[in-house]
Amino acid sequence: MAAEMLKNKGKRGAAASVKLRCSKVNDTKGLNELLDMLLDPKKRIDEWDTIDWCRWLMAGGKSPDEFGQTVRRYDNATTCGLVWTANFVAYRCRTCGISPCMSLCAECFQRGNHKGHDFNMFRSQAGGACDCGDTSVMKASGFCHKHGPNTQDEKPSVPSDLLCVAEAMMPRIILRLIQHLRSHSKPDPDTYKSPLQEADGFLTMLHHLSEMGGAMRRVMTQSLTNPRVYYDLAIDYSQYSGEKGEYLKESFQLYEEAKRNLANCESPPEYQHIKSLQAELKHTTFLEELVFWTVKFEFPQKLVCYLLNMLPDVKYKESFTETFVHHYSRISVMLAQSGDSDTLSNRVVHVSVQLFSNEELAFRMTRNFQLLHVMVISLKAMMTRILIQNMLQDAEKNFHYVVNCGHTVMKNHCYWPLVSDLNNVLTHRPVALEFLSDPGLLDMWLSLLCMFQGMNVNQRELSQHVEFEPNTYYAAFSAELEGSATPMWALISHLKSPEQLGLTKQVISHCLIALEDWFDAIGFSTSDKPNPYQVSFHLPLHRYLSVFLCQAVRYQNARLIDLLPSTEVLQQLMMHPLQAQVTTIKKLISIII
Repeated sequence: MAAEMLKNKGKRGAAASVKLRCSKVNDTKGLNELLDMLLDPKKRIDEWDTIDWCRWLMAGGKSPDEFGQTVRRYDNATTCGLVWTANFVAYRCRTCGISPCMSLCAECFQRGNHKGHDFNMFRSQAGGACDCGDTSVMKASGFCHKHGPNTQDEKPSVPSDLLCVAEAMMPRIILRLIQHLRSHSKPDPDTYKSPLQEADGFLTMLHHLSEMGGAMRRVMTQSLTNPRVYYDLAIDYSQYSGEKGEYLKESFQLYEEAKRNLANCESPPEYQHIKSLQAELKHTTFLEELVFWTVKFEFPQKLVCYLLNMLPDVKYKESFTETFVHHYSRISVMLAQSGDSDTLSNRVVHVSVQLFSNEELAFRMTRNFQLLHVMVISLKAMMTRILIQNMLQDAEKNFHYVVNCGHTVMKNHCYWPLVSDLNNVLTHRPVALEFLSDPGLLDMWLSLLCMFQGMNVNQRELSQHVEFEPNTYYAAFSAELEGSATPMWALISHLKSPEQLGLTKQVISHCLIALEDWFDAIGFSTSDKPNPYQVSFHLPLHRYLSVFLCQAVRYQNARLIDLLPSTEVLQQLMMHPLQAQVTTIKKLISIII
């Protein structure tokens, strides 16, 4: 048997023989038989000897360390892409940054020229990656001498035989990881390790390979994004018979069951044609299935970092971003259900900030895959699950519902990754204008804000002493700041010329309609007055109306008289903001006295 003969030659001898066959006659039969033995899914994935065999085979007769040094000589990546996790010290240069999320590793920052620039050193909260060399995120003048579009022009091309074994092996290596994740899709009460902990050594090998530079990363990305390879190895089990065929069939069924069990958020019927919002998940590449397992296992750090390591490859980055968008609404459900939402939130943002900080890519996702709709629908679905009846005015006449500020989703800021991503993409002018130009999207956004409108009502108690004041005010103010005010400031930053006055007027018009609906919902007519014993400080619809009115008059040559509603409606609009101001003044006076 060819595999046994190869094993008997030892690791270096077998590797040299395999490389000779691969490079001369493109014969991988012996290699595949050997990989059948080494990567047998019945064996533990992290067996040291198996991992060592893989490293030696790729080296083609050299030692793994010698092979790694040789491959690094052909690193033609134009961007740094160094990935870090939480608590890593990095730099941000506002002078050089195009995106506010731009960051640099210490080496690239020190090698670049940032003298006299507005920069700061910071400790990363959620993790990140170095943007040196990426013209979509920072100005070329801030690049270090090793990175940028023109720094690799003189790099020699990769010899044809250097990576031939790696190219033949990589699909099988990725398949082994997929098989491990499938077989551990159901929790095992008999083991204390998570599936990714059991695969730690295997993932370490993949990390070491990706760190060899652009040449090796290209081998990986080609395997990850090739639909034909994925179908033949991971989907079409019918071509195999016997014990192997039975295993592959069972593995596929576990994968299908895991997909069905990953809940999606509820979405309006008119948007269910969007791929991300559909009930059934469909994957066509190893990359897509790996992203699925990343979501399923709540973003395990080592798998996340491996997937991010290859972002310097432009085609891979686009494929990865598209796949991330297609799983986005399911991520939002996991955020609300996670037992460790803080850790999960940081790891989600660790990924999303690398993808959505690129203006061209974010706009392409918006145009081609309705990214903005997916974000708003996901956020709205999260808030819809925690609604309670609003208590403003007469409770019997009030059929308005607001978010429950005492719920864990609000108190633990489970929504933070979603609003962080939305705020990130709205800093890109083309994306923000797309948002403002879509009446359906505006209506959906304002209906989300309406869930904050009048939340966390403060009721004055007249009959008995209040022993413990609720602390829901913090959750309420945080939610309105992050989920309402910050997107608003991002939107108006793009409306500073008379040419965009039509967009501003559209927002104002939609705000007035939303406010009219809100008044109807709380049973507040033009002749009514606010209840003197209750107040809510959360009036985002009022704030949007006032800020966009101000923007139109101040920057876009609009006349206030042309934008305001009737005097009767204006008086109605002023009632609740005045109530909040009066309450605040009374409180201050009582403190002074």
